[in-house]
Amino acid sequence: MKSSEKEVIINNLKEQIDSYDHFYLTDIAGLNAEDTSELRRLCFKQDVKLVVVKNTLLRKALENSEKNTEEIYDALKGNTSVMFTTSGNAPAKLIKEFTKQHKKPVLKAAYVEESVYMGADQLETLVAVKSKNELLADVVALLQSPMKTVLGQLQSGGNTIHGVLDTLKAKE
Repeated sequence: MKSSEKEVIINNLKEQIDSYDHFYLTDIAGLNAEDTSELRRLCFKQDVKLVVVKNTLLRKALENSEKNTEEIYDALKGNTSVMFTTSGNAPAKLIKEFTKQHKKPVLKAAYVEESVYMGADQLETLVAVKSKNELLADVVALLQSPMKTVLGQLQSGGNTIHGVLDTLKAKE
């Protein structure tokens, strides 16, 4: 491969790394063509972009990117595929579900919510990671709960006062 071709690949990878909030490094070596196609279809359905890369080119792209990913360099050994996504836990759920029937993909590392996760043992942690939108929804729900309680009590109290007034009116 010519150095100009490598430079184009590095720049494309850098753009993808910078444009996506999250990415996972996985090993899908050993999957046959049918299983690989099935994995790619699942990735497409869940809006995950799966790219097979050379480690040296990926490392150069990571070095040139705006993100602090130095901890990931140790995972750049053997076969590497990158799963780019806008949802932090989608690839983790996909990997967990897919590995119930297959031995691969194996999680090597992940960059999620500006944090680095290393090793396959972090998969359960990544499945539980909530996206920024999910966290905002939780905060809004927590803030709404006391307001709903107060409004409910005020409406209930209003009905009670109305009932008392009706009763007094009826006695007259």
